[in-house]
Amino acid sequence: MPRLTLLLPLRERLRGQPPPAELGKLLARADRGVGDAGVKPQLQRHVDVIPRQCPVAPITRHLDAPGAEQQAWLRADPAWVQADINGGRMLACGDMGLTMGEAQALIAPLRTLFGDEGFPISAPTPSRWYLMLPREAKFPPFPPPEDVLGDDLVEHLPQGDAGRRWRRLLNEAQVILHNHPLNEQRMAQGKPPVNSLWFWGGGVLPDFVRIEGRVFGDDIVLRALADLAKSPLQPAPARYESALREAPALVDLRGARELATLARDWFAPAAASLRRDDELRLDFADGAQFTIRRTQRWRFWRRALAQLASPE
Repeated sequence: MPRLTLLLPLRERLRGQPPPAELGKLLARADRGVGDAGVKPQLQRHVDVIPRQCPVAPITRHLDAPGAEQQAWLRADPAWVQADINGGRMLACGDMGLTMGEAQALIAPLRTLFGDEGFPISAPTPSRWYLMLPREAKFPPFPPPEDVLGDDLVEHLPQGDAGRRWRRLLNEAQVILHNHPLNEQRMAQGKPPVNSLWFWGGGVLPDFVRIEGRVFGDDIVLRALADLAKSPLQPAPARYESALREAPALVDLRGARELATLARDWFAPAAASLRRDDELRLDFADGAQFTIRRTQRWRFWRRALAQLASPE
């Protein structure tokens, strides 16, 4: 049973855009499900990973700089934190518009800090920095940057004895980066400073990764998982193509923001091309799922959905 799965953004991102009439009917007749919200749970619904933790740092490190797979890895991505009355608010993380040379210049004074702790720091890409730790290392959970952006860091830092070491390291790294001459140059050019790090995604490389069928998308985590699974990987096409129904396929459309465009370019043509045993699955990042089959056309008595997300 060939299945086309479309990974979609939070329905909140599409709020205020009423579904086109035919899409409202299509979704009303579909089988509905609810899963866990979030980037990682969404991927885990379609990627078999053992163990199930699916830590981002070792997975993306394997793609960025293969080697040392037996070690534990923790992302230590560059960030911009703006001081306010309560502490510091994260305004950007990861892609800060750095060149490779700038990234290397910024981590140079950090090498001693983390090297003395036994956690060498490296920046194989300008936006993804890493700490290497012993395989048996234990560290507290850190939320991903998308859960921290716009918030005060204090709300997300690990507390208690387990978090004390990491809070200290973050504070010392912030002092070093704040005093780095490159940040003065960036601010003079109207660019945000890199004055903090954010630790997240820690763990060891999974023992097993499997994805059924082909993968289409540019997301770094999805690309890294496809690489580990040895699944064919291509950029996502601009619109539905009939070749997508010939074998199971996973297409990443989480960057989409226009519901009418999704309906026109993807949902309608994909649903129209369904054969008897085919499935079209729409998986939203908030956990909402719609599974569409050709036989559901007989559910014509169901009232069309007037909006994609339920009102709060």
